[in-house]
Amino acid sequence: MSDARLGPEDQKIITLARSTRARVASAEGAAVRDETGRTYAAAAVALPSLQLSALRLAVAMAVSSGAVVLEAAALVSDAAEPDPGDLAAVRDIGPGATVFHAAPDGTLRAALHL
Repeated sequence: MSDARLGPEDQKIITLARSTRARVASAEGAAVRDETGRTYAAAAVALPSLQLSALRLAVAMAVSSGAVVLEAAALVSDAAEPDPGDLAAVRDIGPGATVFHAAPDGTLRAALHL
């Protein structure tokens, strides 16, 4: 899937993930969109007592805010591919979701359909 074929709502969550990553100078940023169109953005957390990936944190934020289903997720990172555990977290409440994996410059690397 090329960037030109992304819908505006999909481009929006990639932009949110990029801006969240850049704002806190994190290794990765993520955003998810729920069934009502609400979005949740997060950056990776790396504390001595707490380690959370950006995508898992975004999923947790959505769930703790009452989201029932995820429609889509975006991950922006230098990694070659998303962590399988991150994909599993999205799949838990978004079994039909698409996960967009993008490079830090916003270039789409993959669109994974769960």
